[in-house]
Amino acid sequence: MSVLGRLLAKIALFAPGGYTVRPWLHKIRGVHVGENVWISQFVYIDEVHPENIFIGDNVTIGLRSTIFSHFYSGDYEPGKKVGKVVIGNNVYIGPHCVIFHDVNIGEDAVVAAGSIVSKNVPQKVLFGPPPSAPLARVTRPLIKGKNMDYKSFLMGLRKL
Repeated sequence: MSVLGRLLAKIALFAPGGYTVRPWLHKIRGVHVGENVWISQFVYIDEVHPENIFIGDNVTIGLRSTIFSHFYSGDYEPGKKVGKVVIGNNVYIGPHCVIFHDVNIGEDAVVAAGSIVSKNVPQKVLFGPPPSAPLARVTRPLIKGKNMDYKSFLMGLRKL
């Protein structure tokens, strides 16, 4: 990954111009970007393998979303997780979404805010997590004063 590519990725996070400057910066980096694409601020698009990201026409990518085309740390070696992300035409990706490698998002799909996309999304569907709900009863607080006791917190969780 070139230093220039990483620099352009950082600039694209906060640069103005969701329809102009940000898509253009990502194109220079190697991301395949269609026409009429809106990329909100603070959208992270994979720095290591940008050439594996394909964004169709008329796509909106919401604030603080993340798109990964790899899942490994350190230097690349054969066998490490690298894949493509294909976002079809007329797709809306809400804010705060995470899209992992080896995912296709079908045309006319809507990905709800806060979704984690780790499998293919069929075309013309609304994709999203189930509504948030209580998971467990907290009997030991996570934070006491200025200290955080994660182990004690976990031990204190009780089934609802």
